[in-house]
Amino acid sequence: MKLLDYIKPLTKEQLEEFASGCGSTVGQIKQVAYGRRASAELAIRIDIASHGDVSCEDIREDIDWSYLRGRSAAA
Repeated sequence: MKLLDYIKPLTKEQLEEFASGCGSTVGQIKQVAYGRRASAELAIRIDIASHGDVSCEDIREDIDWSYLRGRSAAA
């Protein structure tokens, strides 16, 4: 799911809670939702805070997440 689709139905309070859960601000989350590049760390925090509804892969398609996930599983 795209981040924008995830945050659009949220109320102001829910969006603030989500951003806080990501260790971010509403402004930064909206910037990422509208196309600003997120750091890998923020992509991971969004994945966690959205319970996987918005995956790292959806946010940062340029990172080989499968490689990183494979290394974690092997460790």
